[in-house]
Amino acid sequence: MGLPPKAYYSIHEAAGRWDCSLSDIAGWASVGRFDIVTGISPAVCGSRTIAGFVAVSVSDILPLFSCTNAGLNSRRLKRIRVLGEQDWQTVTKPAKGISITLGDLMILAEEARRFEEDCDLLRRPAEHIGSTPNYDWDGMYLTLVLRVHEQGVPPTQAEWVGEVQEWFVKTSQTGKVPDERTIRRRITPIWKALRDPCC
Repeated sequence: MGLPPKAYYSIHEAAGRWDCSLSDIAGWASVGRFDIVTGISPAVCGSRTIAGFVAVSVSDILPLFSCTNAGLNSRRLKRIRVLGEQDWQTVTKPAKGISITLGDLMILAEEARRFEEDCDLLRRPAEHIGSTPNYDWDGMYLTLVLRVHEQGVPPTQAEWVGEVQEWFVKTSQTGKVPDERTIRRRITPIWKALRDPCC
């Protein structure tokens, strides 16, 4: 008997799964395509005490999703919404709100699958679904892991992109090399997680 399906995806997992940026995810959540959720300890919202999984207001924590704020560790939630409810609740205790980091945020797997179905992501032609890949992304990821293990994280993301491009040039059997933008989108979630583990 195998493991059950995932219950949720972290924001970085979702970005890698959909090959998109963190700001893309924030944008889709902000217009209601799915909820971004987190788990909280009991917090007081007026006359209610709320705990467990709650939806977060993306607009309240938008700087966490910005590439220009890679060093930003946390924001404070002042509004939360109980899953299944429509109204937002204002956090009154703790008085300063609930401290949150990017690593605390997730998308429930059921919502992620619905989003993929709505956007036809599961049936679109993809290099990793039922066809021969254009690029050896698995080999690239393995190379990244070994690089970090043996040498650490490069001092700049641009340098890492350059290393990845050079790896593709050396290993490509077809002569095809992904463009810089495609590589950057693949490694940005990894780069941010490694450079700022608290997020």
